[in-house]
Amino acid sequence: MSRIGRILEVKWPWNPLATKVQKSNIGVIVTQSKNDQLNKYAHQYIPGGAHTYSRGDDQYPLNAPKVLDRGKGAHVWDVDGHKFLDFGMALRAITVGYDYDRISAAAIREIHKGNNLTRPSETEVLAAKDICELIPWCEMVKFGKNGSTVVSAAVKLARAFTGRKMIARCIDQPFFSYDDWFIGDTQVSRGVPEEIRALTVNWQFNNLDSLERVFKKYPGQIACIVCEPASTIEPKPGFLQAIIDLTHHHGAVVILDEMITGFRWHSQGACKYYDVVPDLVTFGKGMANGFSVAAVGGRREIMELGGLNHKDERIFLVSTTHGAEMCGLGAFRETLKVYDELKVPDRLWASGRRLVDGMNAIAADLDIRESFYVEGPSCSPAFICKDASGAVSMAHRTLFMQEMIKRGVLMPWIALCYEHSDADIDRAIAATGESLTIYKKALTDGAEAYLVGRPVKPVFRKFN
Repeated sequence: MSRIGRILEVKWPWNPLATKVQKSNIGVIVTQSKNDQLNKYAHQYIPGGAHTYSRGDDQYPLNAPKVLDRGKGAHVWDVDGHKFLDFGMALRAITVGYDYDRISAAAIREIHKGNNLTRPSETEVLAAKDICELIPWCEMVKFGKNGSTVVSAAVKLARAFTGRKMIARCIDQPFFSYDDWFIGDTQVSRGVPEEIRALTVNWQFNNLDSLERVFKKYPGQIACIVCEPASTIEPKPGFLQAIIDLTHHHGAVVILDEMITGFRWHSQGACKYYDVVPDLVTFGKGMANGFSVAAVGGRREIMELGGLNHKDERIFLVSTTHGAEMCGLGAFRETLKVYDELKVPDRLWASGRRLVDGMNAIAADLDIRESFYVEGPSCSPAFICKDASGAVSMAHRTLFMQEMIKRGVLMPWIALCYEHSDADIDRAIAATGESLTIYKKALTDGAEAYLVGRPVKPVFRKFN
């Protein structure tokens, strides 16, 4: 062996992003990890380094894996081969588990049929039939590839149906679409004309008076209200029905966005769980266990405006080459079968309850329950991080994420899937115990004393 070949690797603290430092008898050799190499390419070729802002570097601590290679079940592996127990679940798109064999096989079968044909495929027709038969208030449906497309389609339908321009969206819920009607009403409004921004107004969840004030301020001008039926905050008893009744009284359309709640709260969505019927409803994320499928559905008299069986002025609703791609819709149809057979939402609720109770018990035992706690519906809970003064703290949130990653748990938020086993939940609880021990020290010493690098940042902010 040559002198150059006789290299002894220096040990360093485990860090999936660490640069390898190697010593040899000819000096020190420094090589980048594959994570770092691909992350450099990501920022060179992709604005923001990822195709979804919530996947960006600014949303994770510095010790997070920068580029992932694959996922299976409830785990992911980065490009350097490190394995993590995942609670990000592809931005909540995975509800059964990564690469669930039956669902993946169904998608592959559709690929071998040609995947995307010249006329409507049998698969897309049967998929539409499936969702309309599953969800009675979806009398017709239009498929898309992402949530933003279908929520904006619902807004267009509401404007056409009512002949009005303005949109009243719930200000307490973080995201509805990347289109101008929504983004223009956030901190990241650059590029959206002021006249478009002015057409979106706000009201507060669980505050019926705030919605009533909007209707009074803009009489006869509101085309629709847009909100999620639930988020971390659940609706007060009767609230959803009250906003539906109020909206109909003022001649506007109710759009309930079930991008997150759909196929988690119940197989028929949170509308079924809370026993309400919207005019239009949107789905995405978990409806095909990670495959790109989204949908807008609702009352026939509204949906048909985008069709051919009427004599009114046409609406060019949604027309996308890949909107009815067969692999995704095949995965969706199989996902519905898996949901029915395995009672997936029941498992999400039960696993979530074990996790929430375990994490909160640790915080209570450490006497930091006021500074760290998990709240919300147990099928989709959220952890809250505060500093010693009681203020919500991005630095402390980053610290908790950092410490969980050190212990092999990727938890940017809490998204559960069917394949999170009892052992996985126990592991996450154990990692929480060790992480919160550090967190408690940071409440006295400051997060900066334990945090490696900068804290994470909000997605919606004016400047980088």
